[in-house]
Amino acid sequence: MKRTTAVLAALMAVGSAAWAQQPWPAKPIRFVAPFAPGGGTDFIGRVAAQKLTEAVKQQVIVENRPGAGGSLGAEIGTKAPPDGYTFTIIAGSYAVNPSIYKLAFDPVNDITSVIQFSQGPLVIVSHPSLPAKNAKELIAIAKAKPNQLNYATSGQGSIVHLATELFTMMAGIKMTHIPYKGTGPAVTDTMAGHTQLLWGSAAAAVPQVKNGKLKAIGVTTMKRIPALPDVPTVNESGLKGYDVILWHGLIGPKGLPQPIVERVNGELNKALKAKDMEEKLAADGVAPAGGTPQQFGALIKRDIDTWAKVVKQAGVKAE
Repeated sequence: MKRTTAVLAALMAVGSAAWAQQPWPAKPIRFVAPFAPGGGTDFIGRVAAQKLTEAVKQQVIVENRPGAGGSLGAEIGTKAPPDGYTFTIIAGSYAVNPSIYKLAFDPVNDITSVIQFSQGPLVIVSHPSLPAKNAKELIAIAKAKPNQLNYATSGQGSIVHLATELFTMMAGIKMTHIPYKGTGPAVTDTMAGHTQLLWGSAAAAVPQVKNGKLKAIGVTTMKRIPALPDVPTVNESGLKGYDVILWHGLIGPKGLPQPIVERVNGELNKALKAKDMEEKLAADGVAPAGGTPQQFGALIKRDIDTWAKVVKQAGVKAE
């Protein structure tokens, strides 16, 4: 009996060792998307999931887990086993949430950064009746009329709200915040003239600029964008050092094995250089990013530090 038990134990140990040595991936992979289906994060995550599926020959499944501004899904992803079968798709709002919500995880030390998928600007747009043509003129009008300019956002404590607060702080101006429940109504009311300004994603803003319903004043990144080549950056037209990037990327739990990190990073970097990937991301108003895990980790930390200062100085609280 003892000998039989010993043999069984030995066989189990051999089986476990063989399983542990199986090449990754040996089963489907999960991408946790912390937002509802249909949004930018979900769209970009599904594009990346399809590319990784093709590269590693295992199905990559996107699982939507919305809630708490994306914090719920991020918590699920960071607390998953670090075995290479659960990753989390995050957006720039990930760096805002530590200053707005009480998180159940450390957004820097409880993760493994993998790759930045995309990068893009916010576009500052106004109702056509506002005379400002660039950031310098907007600042001059706001200084002459403190709190008389109303700006719309997709919600209190959103990344677009904080991007606007950063602008007002750096420019030394005061404007009135009108929060909406989503980008759609914020854009609609600005086109109608109920609010005068908004900071919007390129996907939301550019079509309305092209059809003349909104006027573009500036873009928030350091470089102009191909979709609006004549629209200056905020930095070049009056507010030096202002730089806000909308981004998406992939993280895993803390302790993710380095070979898996390098494999996923490498495969997705290759995918991001493909022409069809550029075209798909352009449909959402962003461009491919790529780069190393370390570069993405540094971006996350930089933005967390930036938004923490804005939240504190502006006294921003969650709705």
